[in-house]
Amino acid sequence: MFDLLSSDFAGQPVWMWLGFLAFVALLLAFDLGVLNRDDKVLGVAESFRLSAVYIAIAMLFGGAIWWGLGERPDGTSPALDYFTGYFIEKSLSIDNVFVIALIFRYFAVPPAFQYRALVWGILAAVVLRGVMILAGASIVQSYDWVLYLFAAFLILTGIRMLLARDEGSEFKENRLVRLLRRQMRVTDGLHGNGFLVRQAEPAGGRMLLHATPLFLALIVINVADIIFAVDSVPAILAITTDSFIVYTANIMAILGLRALYFALAAMIDRFHYLKYALALVLVFIGGKIYWGHLVGKVDPALALAVTVAIIAGGIVFSLWKTREKAEDPASVR
Repeated sequence: MFDLLSSDFAGQPVWMWLGFLAFVALLLAFDLGVLNRDDKVLGVAESFRLSAVYIAIAMLFGGAIWWGLGERPDGTSPALDYFTGYFIEKSLSIDNVFVIALIFRYFAVPPAFQYRALVWGILAAVVLRGVMILAGASIVQSYDWVLYLFAAFLILTGIRMLLARDEGSEFKENRLVRLLRRQMRVTDGLHGNGFLVRQAEPAGGRMLLHATPLFLALIVINVADIIFAVDSVPAILAITTDSFIVYTANIMAILGLRALYFALAAMIDRFHYLKYALALVLVFIGGKIYWGHLVGKVDPALALAVTVAIIAGGIVFSLWKTREKAEDPASVR
């Protein structure tokens, strides 16, 4: 057993992976079993406080990486890579809050049930992002040139975000929703916080299993998370191909986002200009790869400082530019 736990998996001992997954499981159990046991609605202030706790946990985890892993043989720091990846993933994840809010609005999910659905969505994200990260890191480590494709993709994505017009403010039924409704029995309305319920068949009266709109919302949210991961995973793989660092930074950012969701959803109009900062971060991260190949490696501490500065600048500029909306109750969603 000891040999198995100490054996290598994706660059780190198995016990480190199991320990992190156990830590995530404890946080989720605490979230569902204690903080959200009664399906209460989180207010903006409580959302910020809970988010601050998750951010503090993420920072402490980064400190543990700094203390436990030290430096790599090439002189790079896993902790710096973790913090850079965490801030990038955290910022990019904010961009999907608006989409999640539209999905909940479309399926008429009240705030009391939204947080529970978000937390359960993490369970799928833990698995799905793990598969994407391990596959992506393995490909980059085997074929160095793929990293330059990732870099080009990030630069093009950033430019597209800079030039893109604002999207519509409503979620429209797409092919996925229509497919789910055709393939599954779906109730007309919600049944509390239940994802699946049994209802009598109109013809024969048999009790058949039905999905609720809350379950459909959960599926659509996780599909949206995969789509957003197409941008975020290459972004952090451009920082490091250390699978453990990439995965932990991703998951810690996602965990905290669920706590911050209600505050951001209520203030989403205040962050209108943040997308331009995120676009610049993608261009910077992608450009850093080519700069490192043509000129010289960029200091990881400098990369972290630039990333934080761009994101912080985008947040401050957004809040300043939309300061009048803070005094207008009609601007809060």
